[in-house]
Amino acid sequence: MPEKIPTNEELVTLIGQPLFEVWIKLRDLIESKYDMERLWNSGGKKWTYEYKYRRGGKSLCALYAKENVFGFMIIFGKDERAKFEANRKEYSLEVQRIYDESTTYHDGKWMMFELTDTSLFPDMEKLLLIKRKPNKK
Repeated sequence: MPEKIPTNEELVTLIGQPLFEVWIKLRDLIESKYDMERLWNSGGKKWTYEYKYRRGGKSLCALYAKENVFGFMIIFGKDERAKFEANRKEYSLEVQRIYDESTTYHDGKWMMFELTDTSLFPDMEKLLLIKRKPNKK
């Protein structure tokens, strides 16, 4: 847990106004489809903050922030990787590249996307669908 949850102003100062707007759009996209626990944490060695979405002890995804950078992470287990690989041509070359370059650990393939705009959002929605069906009507 971070010492304190960052305010919107602190996030703007950290990542900059343009990235903060992308952060808000992605957060709104996720929260419009998924009713999840939302947890703030310190971002570990590489990031300042982590904002994780989880339910029933299972993570959906997490947003990360550090100076002038905003990240989106999703972790795919074996079955989820098989679903992605079966339809990989439906994803942008950028998403395919990140998938291929991501490290696979014992608990899954950890894909980190450093976002600068909303261009990958359609792919992110598809990745989230592999992970879990939306639970909001």
